[in-house]
Amino acid sequence: MKLNILGCYSATPRTFTNPTSQVLEIKNHLFLIDCGEGTQVQLRKHKIKFNRIKHIFISHLHGDHFFGLVGLISTFRLLGREADLHIHAPKGLKEVIVLQMKLAQSWTNYNLYFHELTSTSSELIFEDEKVEVHTIPLDHRIYTNGFLFKEKIGERKLDMNAVLNEDIDVAYYRKLKQGADVPNKKGEIVKNQTVTLPAPQPKSYAFCSDTAYNEALVPIIKNATALYHESTFLEKHAKLAAPTKHSTAVQAATIAKLANVEQLILGHYSTRYDNLQDFKTEAQTIFNNVELAEDGKVFEF
Repeated sequence: MKLNILGCYSATPRTFTNPTSQVLEIKNHLFLIDCGEGTQVQLRKHKIKFNRIKHIFISHLHGDHFFGLVGLISTFRLLGREADLHIHAPKGLKEVIVLQMKLAQSWTNYNLYFHELTSTSSELIFEDEKVEVHTIPLDHRIYTNGFLFKEKIGERKLDMNAVLNEDIDVAYYRKLKQGADVPNKKGEIVKNQTVTLPAPQPKSYAFCSDTAYNEALVPIIKNATALYHESTFLEKHAKLAAPTKHSTAVQAATIAKLANVEQLILGHYSTRYDNLQDFKTEAQTIFNNVELAEDGKVFEF
């Protein structure tokens, strides 16, 4: 599982910082999460292949989280995209995008599917044989979701020394990986657990931006491998968090601790701050394993 940070600042883009956007690589999927201005430029800069993006997840309809979307959709068209594109986003985004395409007379030459989100409870919004994605209802000024990306338990691993010692035909290897007991060449049934190893522990990634401090999300993200949580403010500006429905670094760390996540990644910094290390320093008074998101930074889990 790999996370590419394309942008991690709040409010307006600058020449050296970008608003929220990131790409999660998980089980051969490339999921785009939020799409602030400049996202497609960042995708090119970091050599992420456009045609591998089949699903886009938009947290909410504030501009710094989706103003780059119509441009990206248009570029896909100009590049002759043929693959379907699925957009999971709050109700209303479809109306915005369709109006822009209508007035510009630039309909896509590929299938564009909108999956409109309205529920205020966590729900499953994507699933295949390897991955599932759930919404994380957040507390912001408008309807907002985070997203929880979860690997499913994979196949068991062959203990090749044990498999060879038991003289099992290669034709049964697939069944062994799926957990079945199989016969060896003598016709004796071999117990699966004696010749295989458990599948790797599935990983999960929770994306939470933007939100006020909200303990209701803790049960949803419990034990996540990594949590990206907005930290718009430092403690000296904590009084601004509640009225703007944003969080401080300390509040993000508190959520991480309550949820028992393995790693906390801070982001969505207010552009009023010059020294991002202050966010990490404050968060580590509550939770130790803290990393700072930075434009262009890659995390591997």
